[in-house]
Amino acid sequence: MKTIKRIIYSIIILSLLAACAPAPTEAPSAPAQTEAPAAPAQTEAPQAQEPATQAPAEKKLTYCYITPGPDTWYKRDVEGFQYGASLDGVEVIVVNSDYDVEKELANIDFCITQGVDGISVFSFNENGARIAAQKGKEAGIPVVATDSVGSVAAAGQEIVAEIDFDWTAMGESYAQWMADNYPGEDFVIITGNFESIPCQKINEAMKRKSEELGKNKLLDIRDADYNPNKAVEVAQDLLQSGLDFKIMFVMDEDMAAAVIRMLKDKGVLNNPIKVIAQNGSPAGIPLVKAGELKYTISSSPGWEGYIAYLALHNYVIGKSTKVNQHIFLPIMPVTEENIDDPMQVVPWEIVPDVYEQLTQKYFPELVAYRQ
Repeated sequence: MKTIKRIIYSIIILSLLAACAPAPTEAPSAPAQTEAPAAPAQTEAPQAQEPATQAPAEKKLTYCYITPGPDTWYKRDVEGFQYGASLDGVEVIVVNSDYDVEKELANIDFCITQGVDGISVFSFNENGARIAAQKGKEAGIPVVATDSVGSVAAAGQEIVAEIDFDWTAMGESYAQWMADNYPGEDFVIITGNFESIPCQKINEAMKRKSEELGKNKLLDIRDADYNPNKAVEVAQDLLQSGLDFKIMFVMDEDMAAAVIRMLKDKGVLNNPIKVIAQNGSPAGIPLVKAGELKYTISSSPGWEGYIAYLALHNYVIGKSTKVNQHIFLPIMPVTEENIDDPMQVVPWEIVPDVYEQLTQKYFPELVAYRQ
């Protein structure tokens, strides 16, 4: 019995020793082969996770518009520029120089330091537009100028474009109209601002053409600073001056409307003083229809501002590489036959259909980029 117990005991001891023995040194057998998990289905990664393959976001453009003063003409010009910008998602910064040379220079510097993509400058003097073009060129910012009458390029300074009405042709048109309708009656001019190049061009052309025709003589030119109240004061001074004139040219219809009211009160409107003016504006057209304003020429600042925008934008986005362009908008004398035709007497306020039709007719290359 003891022998059997010893044998059983030995077997237990040997089993315990085997369990505690170190693992064998030979390589373990390979694990049983199992099927690899299926690879996930290939799906296109979301755009946000792969910026390298994404089309770059289009840069939002910002243009700066430098306006010379607060009067209605300039306000409408700004609105025309802003209208064009709104169609292309362009931001516009507007700064007003208030007819102050130093403020205009500060505004030019402001636009440059803002790092805008383009500048449109409407200066009330020749130097302002030239300086803006020069500083813009140095900063790599394209510039267009409104009503600078080609003076920037003529001074040898590169500029993208100068946008104008043909002010010389306008002055000649007024002289011809006076010669045809009121020969022998002399005239005076109440101009907007002696520093304004368009005013200078109209005044010079009226004087020169009148002398050439020999039918009407210019007796005096006065400056009213585009201020209706001052225009009335100037007109009263002219009436009291002793000059024998019968025609009064007033540079814009806001001033002309005020002068006409004064002349009516004095009983001298068309008896004998005839008033002619410039613009074809909301203030002037009713006066033409009433026979109180004898002659005017349509020149819409809203459309002019829109064309200035298009000239600048085409250059900025690379659709045009032209520089030193001189873009003339057509001048359109107002007659009884066309006075209600917006394609002839162009609205000052924004009328998209009219502006687009006119631009397609006269400047189709400026809107080709939208097609």
